[in-house]
Amino acid sequence: MFSFSKNLASCQSTPASRPAFRFRAWIFLTLGVVSLSGCANMSPTEQSALSGGAIGAAGGAVLGTVVGGSPAVGAAVGGAAGAAAGALLSQNGQ
Repeated sequence: MFSFSKNLASCQSTPASRPAFRFRAWIFLTLGVVSLSGCANMSPTEQSALSGGAIGAAGGAVLGTVVGGSPAVGAAVGGAAGAAAGALLSQNGQ
């Protein structure tokens, strides 16, 4: 027969899984801090190129998925095009 308390107990996290979760959380936090601090000393042109590349990569991955192609190829092409457009537009605006 179905016992709710037995099934509920099996869904709870075990002490063995908590250190692994904490380790992953620290890794993601460290990567986030390092990646954000890398943008601190960038010129406006470099910041625009980085932003354009990130937006282009995301858009290219989505478009690559929608049209049935490879999301990785779409992200690479979109990222390169976005970085070039961001750098060119930033230089024209200065």
